[in-house]
Amino acid sequence: MSSVSAPADDIPAAVMAAGAKRVEFDDPHAGIGGLQEAEVSKVRTLRGAWRWALILATAATILLCINQQFSLRFFVGYTQLNTEYFYLLIALMLPFTFLIFPAWDSSPLDRIPWYDVLFFVTAFGSAIVLMRTVRKAAEAGWEFGGAPTHVIVAGLVMWVVLMEALRRTGGWSLLLSVLPFTVYPLFADAAWLGPFRGTESTLEQATSYHVLSGESLLGIPIQAFADTVIGFLVFGTALMMTGAGKFFINLAFAMCGTFRGGAAKVCIFASGLLGMMSGSIISNVLTAGTMTIPVMKKSGFRASYAGAIEACASTGAVLAPPVMGATAFVIAQFLNVSYAEVAIAAIIPAALYYIGLFMQVDSYAARHNLLGIPRSELPKVWDSVKAGWYYVFVIALLIVMLLYFKRESHAPFYATALLLVLNQLFSKETRWTLTTINKFLELNGRTFVELVGILAGCGLLIGAFSMTGVVSSLANDLLRIAGDNPFLLLGMCAFTSLILGLGLTTTACYIFLAILVAPALEKLGLNRMAVHMFIFYWGMLSSITPPVAIASFAAAGIAGSPAMKTGWESMWVGSIIYFIPFFFVLNPALVLQGDSPYLAALGLMALAAFGTLFICGGIQGFQAGVGDLRRAGILEWPLRVLLVIGGFVVATPGGGIMPLSQWQITALGFAILVPTVLLALLLVRRAAPVHAT
Repeated sequence: MSSVSAPADDIPAAVMAAGAKRVEFDDPHAGIGGLQEAEVSKVRTLRGAWRWALILATAATILLCINQQFSLRFFVGYTQLNTEYFYLLIALMLPFTFLIFPAWDSSPLDRIPWYDVLFFVTAFGSAIVLMRTVRKAAEAGWEFGGAPTHVIVAGLVMWVVLMEALRRTGGWSLLLSVLPFTVYPLFADAAWLGPFRGTESTLEQATSYHVLSGESLLGIPIQAFADTVIGFLVFGTALMMTGAGKFFINLAFAMCGTFRGGAAKVCIFASGLLGMMSGSIISNVLTAGTMTIPVMKKSGFRASYAGAIEACASTGAVLAPPVMGATAFVIAQFLNVSYAEVAIAAIIPAALYYIGLFMQVDSYAARHNLLGIPRSELPKVWDSVKAGWYYVFVIALLIVMLLYFKRESHAPFYATALLLVLNQLFSKETRWTLTTINKFLELNGRTFVELVGILAGCGLLIGAFSMTGVVSSLANDLLRIAGDNPFLLLGMCAFTSLILGLGLTTTACYIFLAILVAPALEKLGLNRMAVHMFIFYWGMLSSITPPVAIASFAAAGIAGSPAMKTGWESMWVGSIIYFIPFFFVLNPALVLQGDSPYLAALGLMALAAFGTLFICGGIQGFQAGVGDLRRAGILEWPLRVLLVIGGFVVATPGGGIMPLSQWQITALGFAILVPTVLLALLLVRRAAPVHAT
């Protein structure tokens, strides 16, 4: 068979014209920018001297990170303090926030206004002043007071600059959520604050603590960025710029394309593979979606459903190790554990999520009689493997460095070095040139700039609560409100996470709740890792939950479907993700915590997957092993509801804070499912076939 190469921006035409010819997809990441978490749609592409300034600043940032992580001491024996290193990164990256992200929707994109240049200079100058001060500040204890006037002025300027950077990267919702809390220490002793009442500070004290202590601007978020996020972002960008996207897409089509509803299963598999390496939801939609959504539509999936499948599959990008989103690195810093522990904890929840998506798609395809793609139109597995075999070695090195050698700050740099060597030796198509290196640095720089703008600003949130000492008393107040009922407190936390997630980035939402709610849940005896993963999951759900649903809306744009309809379909398709966080909080073995977690986790995972089979069958109206539930006539919907309830009960872990043991809750689930399935079998077998609609 001959091969047809389909450009990423013309997939529908390529697919339609392919006929019996085999379709091979080009690199889906060609032309995709590097922004990962921004919730603003307009960004400025830098040109000329400003572009070269960004490239040089990015190169300096990566070299600084390598110097710090490998203790190279600049090859001259000078040891840099961590706080000096953090401020250098801020000085290099934060100023570009005001060049890349315009101030207003009406701001010009083809030139840089004078006020953005002023913000650039101001941000750089204040960061350099503070960088030159922090060594002396650490010796003299200036973070608690007594700092010179010029340091206080530089700190106030940095405070204002950070708030404007938050507004530009995360929008007004993020600014209005963070700003009141950053100034809250100035009036923390006010009686009207109630449970939020704490220790009050003067403007000078608050400024000193925010910009000089290791608990605020230089706290957990920026530490995570400087220690681990930079390396993993470099690795992810290098992976995609060496053609890994093409390899994963073609491998997914070769392995899954012929199955029932094959185009959608390819979407899940491909988006999962790409997401495991990129850690970005939106870039995943914009890359994999251009390939998979048109093929799903051609295979018979309606446009809104195709967009929903892609949105849900790409949402797993921040859930699936080894390279998760930036929030996972912040979780590791909060818990004071290695990133590898967070990645391991995420394995089973991510697997359950993708298993649920596969089951949803399979039931939908069976109900609507959607066939797979003919083998003659798909790439060959062996051809796909031959084209990208070295990616397997690179990913294996990354995983071994993370899990066996426990070198999480070094692992991505070693993996990137191996990847580039193998790519230069064995790939003529994607061999790097000086132009490629410049593009690589530019894409990384744009992502670094955005994350620094968000993470540094959100660090002030942590500093404010640390300054006032209100967290402990607030945890007690929450427990009193919930009556020490863990289920009520979990429900309150889930609802709050979802609401906050509608207005904040995932990382900002997580930081907010990790400070305010996590201590209360931990005081109830719930596992710390499970609690923080619970908050993370629920904060991330806004990606597919209207009215925000940024992943769903991005997919809707590619699918040509109504945005809100695609958002509601995404909730329907990805519904299992709303249950999974409760499962692993009820039994932390699902995040591989506790005594003998591995054996318990296998059993719980099997039960959860089995229960999910019936949940998906009830949601989609086609139960595996039974058939199309429309044949049950007027009992279709009662049966579907019972299947969902029974499946949920079987999947729910027992014991712990649950009033029923594991055996009791499993028996209850089977007591619901067995008669439901038997009745469904009887009705479906007796009825005439129903034609798909």
